[in-house]
Amino acid sequence: MGNFGIWVLTICLIFQSGYGFYLPGSYPLKHVVGNYLSVKVNSLTSIDTEMPFSYYSLPFCKPVEGVKDSAENLGELLMGDRIENSPYRFKMHTNETEIFLCQTNKLSSDDFKLLTKRIDEMYQVNLILDNLPAIRYTRKEGFMLRWTGYPIGVKIKDVYYVFNHLKFKVLVHKYEETNVARVMGTGDAVEGFPSVGNKGSDVPGYMVVGFEVVPCSVMHNGDLVKNLKMYERYPSPIKCEPTTVSMPIKEGEPIVFTYEVTFEESDIKWPSRWDAYLKMEGAKVHWFSILNSLMVITFLAGIVLVIFLRTVRRDLTRYEELDKEAQAMVNEELSGWKLVVGDVFRAPSNPALLCIMVGDGVQILGMAIVTILFAALGFMSPASRGTLITGMLFSYMILGIAAGYVAVRLWRTIGFGDHKGWVSVAWKAACFFPGIAFFILTILNFLLWGSHSTGAIPFSLFVILLLLWFCISVPLTLVGGYFGAKAPHIEYPVRTNQIPREIPAQKYPSWLLVLGAGTLPFGTLFIELFFIMSSIWMGRVYYVFGFLFIVLVLLVVVCAEVSLVLTYMHLCVEDWKWWWKSFFASGSVAIYIFLYSINYLIFDLKSLSGPVSATLYLGYSLFMVLTIMFATGTVGFLSSFWFVHYLFSSVKLD
Repeated sequence: MGNFGIWVLTICLIFQSGYGFYLPGSYPLKHVVGNYLSVKVNSLTSIDTEMPFSYYSLPFCKPVEGVKDSAENLGELLMGDRIENSPYRFKMHTNETEIFLCQTNKLSSDDFKLLTKRIDEMYQVNLILDNLPAIRYTRKEGFMLRWTGYPIGVKIKDVYYVFNHLKFKVLVHKYEETNVARVMGTGDAVEGFPSVGNKGSDVPGYMVVGFEVVPCSVMHNGDLVKNLKMYERYPSPIKCEPTTVSMPIKEGEPIVFTYEVTFEESDIKWPSRWDAYLKMEGAKVHWFSILNSLMVITFLAGIVLVIFLRTVRRDLTRYEELDKEAQAMVNEELSGWKLVVGDVFRAPSNPALLCIMVGDGVQILGMAIVTILFAALGFMSPASRGTLITGMLFSYMILGIAAGYVAVRLWRTIGFGDHKGWVSVAWKAACFFPGIAFFILTILNFLLWGSHSTGAIPFSLFVILLLLWFCISVPLTLVGGYFGAKAPHIEYPVRTNQIPREIPAQKYPSWLLVLGAGTLPFGTLFIELFFIMSSIWMGRVYYVFGFLFIVLVLLVVVCAEVSLVLTYMHLCVEDWKWWWKSFFASGSVAIYIFLYSINYLIFDLKSLSGPVSATLYLGYSLFMVLTIMFATGTVGFLSSFWFVHYLFSSVKLD
């Protein structure tokens, strides 16, 4: 109770600390009129290749002070983000036009080939101002479409054109809370601006609430810019027409870059500035997905209810009403699940592997619940880039204690309380899933390294991940294993015969039922899966974590029900080998998700180019479905174990 009181007090203090409360990574920053605003650049991205590259890998203008990396967290590095400074800079609330940026060197053959290749691959430039990505609006068939970033260029009739003039619009809102400390800025923005002391606290300032860009291809006169320095005025007017292009790329010729910026006061308040990026489209589809899942759950719940009330309860009640002599006669005529009473708790094949997979599944499921719950509460917003991946990693490592506990306790239960080998099981639980993950990601990383992509995990980060795993996850898993070894094992309600009972021939193979069972859990999540896949591979922002949490809860319920029903069906046909089947009954949903991934690759990612990109896609998809299999299989196994234990503890059969 003491700890609970401390938590409540802490939460109350946070919310009572004044009206300056903001979620992590989301503090407003005041800019006085005339202050410099620095634009940053992220990696170039493309939905055609799914391989990010550094902005400065192409012949773009570089800042006078040199290229500098921004401080990045673990999640940003793993996602392939490389945030660097750029030469673009604005003065707060000061409109500027025809600003000369630079004239590149004459394009070499390699530069020309690389630039045209990146245009063919539809790479986008991603700019950031005050932690807001640049957004671009286009109109198509009467609808206004929103895009983050802008294309490098365009190809028209075998001629390549580059977008060398950018028209920026910065939306600002008057700063209202002058008592909030000015130094509290978001990670990207606070670096470039010195804080102002108390003397300047009454000076009116503005907050950036929107950042829009219109790319144009403009033919510049190279002779006019020979003596111009960066940020000086281009000598002739620049007409930015987004619908026309006029700056072709030619080998051996330089490119002149310019820009203009206008500031516009907006009614958008600072907490709402991300709404343009997070506008939830298709809310009805999400609700339909949940309704669809509820229908599946209701159907399965009905079957479970029938099993419990009509079949199991009826059999138990009838059996308990008989006297001992009659029970002895009934025992001779038993049929169905009652016949396997002496074998139902017989140890499965490869018991250690089952314990390890269930332990790892508990760890993954716990990570998913914690991460999605925190994201739904707003603690992992897109404003804090990389926090979602970082949060997942750390919650996974900390939950190693749960993996060790469950794996070792299940191991002792299967071994009838024997402590022997618990250290080995705990150690394997700490290494099994991370080992698979490292193997897949290392192979994919070599492909990215070979392509010189920023998506490749740097060697230093690999070492950091290994140290985090070895210094946090492994010890915690062993600690969990120790507690699992000390905890009492689960007593079986019936004795196991020495000689295993022969399983009668089945009309149809049991694996067919197991594989077919995965269709029901898949039916509960396939609609939400489309939005998640679009977020990962199409560069769209996914932020409906509230819906995702509901879908996760429904998925857990469906997996438990499916596995429970299938286990009962196997027991009724005297098949006592239910352990692995209960795991794969719900875990087989991973097969359908992988098939859906292939379908998504063929029909939605038609433009994905090259064998490397396809291999990356399939590799990451395989990693994703293995993770899902561990989590869903664990839910199915634990629910079946509870059901079998409950079923046979309700009746005493000798």
